[in-house]
Amino acid sequence: MSPSSRRILVGTAALAAVAGTAVAVRRRKAAARLSAEPNPALADPMSHPEELSVVSADGHRIHVLAYGDPSAPPIVFAHGWTCSTAYWYPQINDLADEFRVVVYDQRGHGRSPIGPSRLDPELLGDDLDAVLEATVPSGSRAVVVGHSMGGMSIMSWALKYPQRVQEKVAAVMLASTGSDRLVAETTVIPLPKRVPALPVPVARAILGSTMPLIETPFTRRGLQYVALAPGSSREEVDFCARIVRDCAPATRGGWGRALSTLDVGDALDNLTVPTTVVVGTADRLTPQSHAVRMADRLDAHDHLARLIRMPGIGHMSTIEAAGEVNAEIRRLRAL
Repeated sequence: MSPSSRRILVGTAALAAVAGTAVAVRRRKAAARLSAEPNPALADPMSHPEELSVVSADGHRIHVLAYGDPSAPPIVFAHGWTCSTAYWYPQINDLADEFRVVVYDQRGHGRSPIGPSRLDPELLGDDLDAVLEATVPSGSRAVVVGHSMGGMSIMSWALKYPQRVQEKVAAVMLASTGSDRLVAETTVIPLPKRVPALPVPVARAILGSTMPLIETPFTRRGLQYVALAPGSSREEVDFCARIVRDCAPATRGGWGRALSTLDVGDALDNLTVPTTVVVGTADRLTPQSHAVRMADRLDAHDHLARLIRMPGIGHMSTIEAAGEVNAEIRRLRAL
């Protein structure tokens, strides 16, 4: 079947998925408004993880948590910019009873120190490789899920370690992420028509800011505008705000500058396993143009599993639409 025919089939399936997802999202949000009960997906996990200290290529320590049966099929999660292992509570709470769920703190986030190395996207690939080596047993292969900077970590890894893709990975999910043109295509800052894109020096200054994030109604509304959809629940916003505020300003600014000129698009040619691309239609940080470009490149090599567009969902897609995301992770794990 030709790539164009596959795109038509994927597009048809995506339209059906969009219709179903739209109904599910509306029902989920309506239920959240009617219920006074807290969302169990966002609660601290009941199960106790195994705590690991993994050493990256430059000798740097990466903090890792592994939930579930060590002999169960592994799923490895890489979180995004300014987040931590806590970001994956909706996935840990849903999947750890069936799978070996591995989460880790990206360098400088959570309990992984920032270290002396100059922050560079290549380090993200090194750190993920160390985590896969330590947590995916020989003869087994993981489903690897990356959100935002976590998706960039997967692509950085595939770019530097192409020979490891088939060895360690069975399938991939790239959620709310991009491979390049992050500054040029963001819609966080509305621009007049005469200005086609935010100038890179301006973007680097904004992304590289080390100003502390103080808890105020203004910063909460700002976070929702940037990272979540207008229809996201108060509990979802509060959950994300707590995680983002816990990120050290130096980490936020350092990685913001490092990612402002990211270009790992060639890595998509090396992702020679079924790969699902997920994007919310209300994502301002990594809008749909990124997802479509990545999906087209994957499809050209017959490695696109699905392109899933989630109506009314923002950048924090794996929290805002956790049920739909987890269902696709299960599908990938079953391949």
